[in-house]
Amino acid sequence: MRERLLKIVLVLVGLFFAAAVIPTYGGIRGADPNTGDTMQMAIYATLGVFLLLAVRKPAAYRSVIAFAAWSSFAHAITMGSLGLEMPALRAGFIGASIVLLVIGAALLALLPKRTPDAAS
Repeated sequence: MRERLLKIVLVLVGLFFAAAVIPTYGGIRGADPNTGDTMQMAIYATLGVFLLLAVRKPAAYRSVIAFAAWSSFAHAITMGSLGLEMPALRAGFIGASIVLLVIGAALLALLPKRTPDAAS
């Protein structure tokens, strides 16, 4: 049951992260190419693809799943701090931070156990 739930979360988060490339290249949001948005979204899209690959054998991708969780926490803390400093962006940054905290917590809670033969 736990592995099935993890696979569902990996699909949802993987698709969510992979879709990060759409606003950057699809013109939906119109990310400013002079900012780090384009690079950041490319990294998230790549991470999303790897999370989707992890669905087949989550234990083999334990490090990728852990990275997705911890980087979500780091991003949430950074964005939340910026949201507190920038009133015009506060609501969006705080909301997105909460989403990233939930993603990180779900991935860590469902993280596959270490296996003796795994190097992660």
